[in-house]
Amino acid sequence: MSTHLLVSDAVAAALADNRPVVALESTIISHGLPRPRNHAAAVEFEQILLDAGVTPATIAVLDGVPQIGLDAEGIRRIADEDLAKASVRDLPILAARGASGATTVAATAHLAAMAGIRVFATGGLGGVHRGASTTFDESADLSTLAVTPITVVSAGVKSVLDIAATLERLESLSVPVIGYGTKIFPSFWLTESAHVLDWSVDTAAEVAAIMRSQDELGHGQGIVVANAIPKEQQWDPAEHDRVLEEAFVAAEEAGVRGKAVTPFLLSYIVQASEGRSLEVNLDLARNNVRVAGKIATEWSQLNG
Repeated sequence: MSTHLLVSDAVAAALADNRPVVALESTIISHGLPRPRNHAAAVEFEQILLDAGVTPATIAVLDGVPQIGLDAEGIRRIADEDLAKASVRDLPILAARGASGATTVAATAHLAAMAGIRVFATGGLGGVHRGASTTFDESADLSTLAVTPITVVSAGVKSVLDIAATLERLESLSVPVIGYGTKIFPSFWLTESAHVLDWSVDTAAEVAAIMRSQDELGHGQGIVVANAIPKEQQWDPAEHDRVLEEAFVAAEEAGVRGKAVTPFLLSYIVQASEGRSLEVNLDLARNNVRVAGKIATEWSQLNG
């Protein structure tokens, strides 16, 4: 464990005793949800894990220090302060300047693995953006998972991204993608996409066994567990398709380019759906946290 990390007493004790721990990102709180719903969600995600006997480790960089497991004040800060959105490349800059940042999937995975945490719950994984053949716009989440031994539970990738290209990149990077109770890759707000997965499991114990085998075979990659939102909770597909198309047209007309595209699209979608997409976002995040807790519990038992 790096001396450059500040690990909370609760997380450190759980890791030392081989009790289950799940990492949680902070950008979903600081950038993905509106205030004050974001603070309530951060507390709720942690409580879901605590109720399951799992130690939550919400991760962020505060005043230049990567923190693994936030106290109540830390949770308040990521919910209330205007923090930078920090990926892996931003971590040394924040540290050198004593600045604060909410960690993306990539940065959270990197810091969690440094602390010895093996399971991470998020909403949706970043991926290859539409039009990436000319813009080369691809999330650092993918390249980070190629070199980081952590299991990420997500509801696929947001449907504003190029799902087919994202799956191809994960294959090229040798990152296993496993459907949890499904053989169809989910598309965040929707239970299914058009893409069939090579592998699926039905239990958390199977995921833990795959993690063990991956370690024994000397692989250093992460694992993506694709956990679809239940159909009764998904966004109405017809409304989803209509709003998504409107969002892309609006972005084009506004001349939005580069890394500003996704935040613009997501903000437009929340407004155009009158908040319905936001409620689905919260439901799928809760679902992912629960599944991650089960996997972490099985992992700790397997290694006990």
